[in-house]
Amino acid sequence: MAWNGQPVGARQRQLLPPHGVPSVDSLPQASRARLPARYEAARKAISECARVDECKSWADKASALASYARQAKDESLRVMADRIHARAIRRCGELLKEVPSGQGSRNQHGELRDGAVTRQKAAQQAGLSERQKVTALRLASVPPPTFDALVESDSPPTVTQLAELGREPRPTESTTEFSFGRSSLHADPVRAARARKMFMGIREFCDQNAPAELASAFASQDRNELREFSEAFRSWLDEFAASLG
Repeated sequence: MAWNGQPVGARQRQLLPPHGVPSVDSLPQASRARLPARYEAARKAISECARVDECKSWADKASALASYARQAKDESLRVMADRIHARAIRRCGELLKEVPSGQGSRNQHGELRDGAVTRQKAAQQAGLSERQKVTALRLASVPPPTFDALVESDSPPTVTQLAELGREPRPTESTTEFSFGRSSLHADPVRAARARKMFMGIREFCDQNAPAELASAFASQDRNELREFSEAFRSWLDEFAASLG
């Protein structure tokens, strides 16, 4: 099966695993799965993958195993397979990021220089679609602590949800108007991870910019708007801090 649950045509050719760790074919069936030892071995194998096609093979096998586990109503196996799936796709993205995107790899005629391998070409050679390549790169962009916390949670997010965390924000998404709304109260690991990433960015920004020095950088006509925003933000932060308990 492919990452999106569609059948894969030809079976992936057998790949030699890193020394001392299992091959992708060793993923257990529901009837003989032993946790967490098998999962820890799979994690190690994926982390040591050195080829994109090897990661894709792990991802396809894990996707098939997750589907089987859902049919067998084996939640422990399904969660393990989902975690392996996400980690294999992330490792794909990490390896793809090591390949140049293509800039500087072409001559003045737009042709690839001799021996040049672009990220796009590497993904195609591994059998990745454009969507799979983008998803892998986005998962690789999620900070490791955030990714690990979400994947190892009791209910791991889907690969699509994880990929949303690694998206680069679009310019059209930014706005000069701010609102501090209310929403339903429920656990949402993806939303929490996005918020954590935002707060860490704000903290880093504050560490690098003294308040008085930064305020002096703004023109007088902008200061009233910024003052109103600061007061609203401070009120929101106070309520947020109080709600944390």
